Amino acid sequence: MKAKEFVGIIPPALSSFDKDGNIYEKGLRENIRFILPYVDGLYPIGTYGCGPCMDLDERKRVLEIILDEVNGKVPVVAHVGTADTKTTCELARHAKAAGAAGVGAISPYYSPNLPEEAHYRHFAALLDAVNEEEFPVFVYNNKNLSQNAITPKLLRRLAEHGLRGCKDSSFDLVNYYQFHEAIKDIPDFNLIVGTEAIFVSAFDAGATGCVCGMANIFPELMQDIRQAYLKGDREKAMADQYKILKLRAVTKSAPTVPIMHAILAMRGVDSGLPRSPYIEISDELKASVKSKLEEMGLL
Repeated sequence: MKAKEFVGIIPPALSSFDKDGNIYEKGLRENIRFILPYVDGLYPIGTYGCGPCMDLDERKRVLEIILDEVNGKVPVVAHVGTADTKTTCELARHAKAAGAAGVGAISPYYSPNLPEEAHYRHFAALLDAVNEEEFPVFVYNNKNLSQNAITPKLLRRLAEHGLRGCKDSSFDLVNYYQFHEAIKDIPDFNLIVGTEAIFVSAFDAGATGCVCGMANIFPELMQDIRQAYLKGDREKAMADQYKILKLRAVTKSAPTVPIMHAILAMRGVDSGLPRSPYIEISDELKASVKSKLEEMGLL
């Protein structure tokens, strides 16, 4: 897959665990089967996929299960970001050998405020490890979680080293425009937005894809907004955008990942449990979430 082919609705797929914290393969496969008819790609083992909560072998195994279940129906770009360069490169090599379409990585966490040169060398090592035209590497810009921001200058420098994609989760349209300006003369570079909260505005700004958490629970709603946008139905797209913002508010009433597992259960999906330190949401919160979703016409 070339970077520009990773487009559309791209859920950061949830991982599944049992009550003892072990990988729950049945639930993981059910999650994928539930979303697959509505989505254009997958970005697993990141924030929503509890990647940092798993050890190295578990991350590899979860990816292998997902790739087996997807069976080539959509491209899978595996999140391989970790706190250190060596482990990130190891996960990237595994993803490539396992059959992923590409990899993405957040900046190293637990190393806040890295000098640009250190930041550059980390991603340059990742690029040197696996990058090819048909196996693109994406950076995942999320300063909130990593305490290291990808700057337009760094993005440009990495693009000149072979980087071909960026998932921008800054929630900042000014930053998004600056990223576009930085790589505008690199025709095969793909800049995707890492939140559904600004879907319409980001696509107006040139986004080709959206890594959207809400697609884990209502993938049909996310594909609906994309199709409305592609058809030029601005009124419908904006109506969906506001509905998505209301849905996001419901999922942010507690840690989002446990709420999503609860919503999937409401939709008849045995998605298992999130991994500790996450815990299941209370029965009271489940009832409140269900009531709000029913009021929105989503259940």
